[in-house]
Parts: sequence; structure tokens; C-alpha cells
Amino acid sequence: MPEPRSPMASFAQSVQNAIDGPVTWFRETIVEPNQQKYNWYHQRFRRVPTIDQCYTDDAVCRFEADQQFRRDRMVDNEVVNILRQRFEDCMLYEAPDHMAKCRPLLEIYEKAAENWFIKYGDLGGYANAKTAYMKQKHRLIWERRHGPVGSGKKEDEHAAH
Repeated sequence: MPEPRSPMASFAQSVQNAIDGPVTWFRETIVEPNQQKYNWYHQRFRRVPTIDQCYTDDAVCRFEADQQFRRDRMVDNEVVNILRQRFEDCMLYEAPDHMAKCRPLLEIYEKAAENWFIKYGDLGGYANAKTAYMKQKHRLIWERRHGPVGSGKKEDEHAAH
């Protein structure tokens, strides 16, 4: 630190050191060595039990599951948006040959959009973890009876014999 030029600057520097010194020492010797270093800048929440692991009368568990569902949906929305943006950027950059050169990005985006729609589609803006879980349950029951969605009608096992 440069030396103060006047007695007033010297006094202000000593007051600064008296106030900031202990705070700086505490941060550098106690706080920073005990912090975990992350490679990301967003907040990481711990995973909470899903709605199927909650008891029906456990309101706190259901609330946490709903909050986890909302966070997961926001993350999945951003993933689909990033993939869409990458495909659109590729189309603009590779103008005449974009269908050949951007085909892998298109396939990745379409698969991600399909998976997003399977999980969140037709739920509406006020969906919660329970409605998404019921949608998944109904889809699994439908696929057990009729085969995978989009594969055509499942043959009746008893009619073939």
C-alpha cells in the first residue's frame, strides 16, 4: 500500500485497517479454505424424494417434490431451447447445405423435444409432480395394453391362436 500523503489520509487508512483487517483475516483464513470450489455458477439444490416416495399425508414432502419438479422442468426447458438455438444457428451458418450438415443437431433436438413432450406435454402451466406422475402411470398402462406409442395397433394375443 502506498504511504498516505497527509495526516487525514493517514488517519483514514488506520480506521480502514482497524475495520477491514479482522474481516479480511477471517475471510482469508477461515471462510475461503472451508469453501467448496464449483465449476458452475448456479445454485445446486439437493435432490429430494420424488412424489411416489412421499406419504399421502406428508405435505412437506409433497411440496418439496413439487418444487423439484418445477426446477427439473425449467432445466429441461432450457436444454430444449439451447438445442433449438444450436440447430437454428447451424442452419444460418451452413446456409445452402444446412440439411446435410445440420442433420445430427436436428435429430438430437427432435429427440429432446419428444422426450420433453412425453414428460411435460399436455400438462398445462400449473402442473405439479402428482399430475406428471399420473401422466407417466397412464402412459405405461396404455403401452402395456397397446404397445409403444406410434408403433401401430398391438395384435391381440388371443385372436391370433
